[in-house]
Amino acid sequence: MRVGFGYDSHRLVDGRKLIIGGVEIPFRKGLGGHSDADVLCHAIADAIIGALGIGDIGTHFPDTDPKWKDAVSIELLKYIIELARMNGFRVVWIDTTIIAEQPRMSPYVQQMKDSLARTGIHPGVVNIKAKTNEGMGFIGRGEGIAAYAVCLLDKIGT
Repeated sequence: MRVGFGYDSHRLVDGRKLIIGGVEIPFRKGLGGHSDADVLCHAIADAIIGALGIGDIGTHFPDTDPKWKDAVSIELLKYIIELARMNGFRVVWIDTTIIAEQPRMSPYVQQMKDSLARTGIHPGVVNIKAKTNEGMGFIGRGEGIAAYAVCLLDKIGT
């Protein structure tokens, strides 16, 4: 078995859609980044990459490569899950936390789980928690959103 930890954060900006967990969430701002800046998918991908011991998300999808400009992060995550399979591992459990002052994430958690299921992660092995930062720091001031993820991988066939 292998354990991995992932983190991601992006600033909120005007003129972008807010995509988290592959779900478009109605809000006046979106997350700025080279890709669609989906913090949840990025944190999960980073956790899986960490458990595999093969670098980080920036190693696999560098923001200096125009190929990844405006990439759909749920597709990047799908690739990482397939990479885990190719390395002989399957996702056993993922626990995540999204930290956002606004908008409220809890109404979208089930949609996020359903969206993540399209990557090959069974919805029954994903936990998504939504928290605020109680008005503190860049998240509390409404400047950005962050996500954390922990994953457990197991060797296929064990």
